Amino acid sequence: MKSSDFEKKIEKAKEILNSLMDPEITLSDSMKKYKEGMKALKEASELLEKAKLEFKELQNQDIKE
Repeated sequence: MKSSDFEKKIEKAKEILNSLMDPEITLSDSMKKYKEGMKALKEASELLEKAKLEFKELQNQDIKE
């Protein structure tokens, strides 16, 4: 996993959150943005979980050696 991928997903979610705060945004656009933001957060969460598993595997290898 590239940390930049995770960071990009989080940054995208932040940008979407900021756009949702715009009082001029329509309900339709806000729903689209919300779905897009939730997708970005889910992908970031999956990347983080994958990194945790890799870290645990590395720790286990170090203990065994």
